[in-house]
Amino acid sequence: MKKYRVNVNGTNYEVELEDITGVTVSAPVAVAAPAEAAPAPAPAPAAAANIPVTGEPINAPMPGNILDVFVTVGQAIKDGDVLVILEAMKLENEIYSPCDGTIQAVGVQKGDTVNAGDMLVVIG
Repeated sequence: MKKYRVNVNGTNYEVELEDITGVTVSAPVAVAAPAEAAPAPAPAPAAAANIPVTGEPINAPMPGNILDVFVTVGQAIKDGDVLVILEAMKLENEIYSPCDGTIQAVGVQKGDTVNAGDMLVVIG
């Protein structure tokens, strides 16, 4: 038996593996137990931390990487202003403001990876 420490999504597990060369196994068996508490995650932006924010959320239309964020909380914006540049499938997509307003929350930063539907900003 050999012991290994494996980190899966920020949680550490200790696993024991047995060399079974030449043995036929009918189903895979995994033995995992938490090894230690994971470090506390970094504080998330207000909207991502489930703090109530009123306004119109602007969500990612597709999965991709955030190349740039052009707005900050409290900034006044106009209809059609570029909020974020989202790279998806090697194309840079400008995400525009659909209305006039003030930025209430910014849920992403440059370098983040987002899924379709993830909140980018909230306009109030």
